[in-house]
Amino acid sequence: MSDRIIHIVGGGLAGSEAAWQAAEAGVQVVLHEMRPVRGTDAHQSDRLAELVCSNSFRADDWEGNAVGLLHAEMRQLGSLIMTCADRHQTPAGGALAVDRDGFAEAVTAAVLAHPRIRVERGEVAGLPPADWDSVIVATGPLTSPALAAGIGGLTGEAELSFFDAIAPIAHVESIDMGIAWRQSRYDKAGPGGDAAAYINCPMDQAQYEAFIDALLAGPKSEFKDWEHVPYFDGCLPIEVMAERGRQTLRFGPMKPVGLTNPHQPDVKAYAVVQLRQDNALGTLWNMVGFQTKLKHGAQTEIFRTIPGLERAVFARLGGLHRNTFLNSPKLLDGQLRLKADPRLRFAGQITGVEGYVESASIGLVAGRLAAAERLGGPLDTPPATTALGALVGHITGGHLGHGTGSFQPMNINYGLLPGIEAPGRGADGARLGKRDKVRAKKRAIGERALADLRVWANPMAAAAE
Repeated sequence: MSDRIIHIVGGGLAGSEAAWQAAEAGVQVVLHEMRPVRGTDAHQSDRLAELVCSNSFRADDWEGNAVGLLHAEMRQLGSLIMTCADRHQTPAGGALAVDRDGFAEAVTAAVLAHPRIRVERGEVAGLPPADWDSVIVATGPLTSPALAAGIGGLTGEAELSFFDAIAPIAHVESIDMGIAWRQSRYDKAGPGGDAAAYINCPMDQAQYEAFIDALLAGPKSEFKDWEHVPYFDGCLPIEVMAERGRQTLRFGPMKPVGLTNPHQPDVKAYAVVQLRQDNALGTLWNMVGFQTKLKHGAQTEIFRTIPGLERAVFARLGGLHRNTFLNSPKLLDGQLRLKADPRLRFAGQITGVEGYVESASIGLVAGRLAAAERLGGPLDTPPATTALGALVGHITGGHLGHGTGSFQPMNINYGLLPGIEAPGRGADGARLGKRDKVRAKKRAIGERALADLRVWANPMAAAAE
């Protein structure tokens, strides 16, 4: 065990995961979290790993979805974030969603109980002190202005920023189930086995067109300091999507495919608004994909025009906050260290990954890399054939620049992983159709990734097999 400390700045998903991984490796960790001494525009508590937007970790199918593969890889490496997510999952069809309060409480309790982790509350204002010789900066999209300014001054690079928006949450008893119904798209069951995990609110064409008109005309919150900050396409406010075309929402969060209204089984909805369970009790449900910058009064008025939500009571309305991330391919080396000051590693959304799981996964890698360095042994980053390695590769050099500002946050996807030849026949020898062939290829990519990750994590054990 090393007595030399690793300092981790930021107690979100990435920072909590980094602290856990480093401590589990035998290194002493100090985790610095500024809340509640200093708040943010989006957090509501002082808990570690608080989820400020959706409560979904997205698809949990490692055989057919890239983020599901990332889940599986993190579980294989003893991820604290995935352990707590699995313990506090709520129904969400094919996705892994969590009770946000139970999840954050579990992460906080585990970190506070670890004998090699000390949590210090208070802002790290500016660059970490010079005598901190091993630091992981995991301050996420809500990095404090003082620290962001310090990083910008050190690197000579102006950090890039983009808007991130929060979706509203409604009380379930206020939803009219005489109009709405429970069903997952295509009746697909998720990790909890529930094939009716979403509440669906149908719209006919006239209702949809009126809704789009209201979105476009509704008063929006404006932030003059942020006027020239681009949105990230993975978290667009619904009114911004509507501005891109009147049909955009019908092919996005309001698509009606794979759903049948039991109240009117012969009538196909023109559009559907879905809500997903947000807490373990099932009392709160969030509006899927309904991030918004509409003013609060307008949100209540407009969202109550949605069939089934006419009397909706909202536990939380939508909001908007600013996200910050680095031009990582230019600023970070292959070990996630800042080229201008290698004592500083970066993890989480500030590196240019997007999504809860992606952020936590970079924290996992950064924690292991920092611990290995502390213990006197180098550690390569995960293989490029793994989802973890693919993400690290993207943010440390895999991105091909096309001018200033071209590097943008990225979710994990199969396009970041090396290809593999798809099997042409199934286990029974029968020739696979196009859809089955795609599924078989994804499964083969997943099997390769999990096998390669086992070797990376424990090469001695893998050699003995």
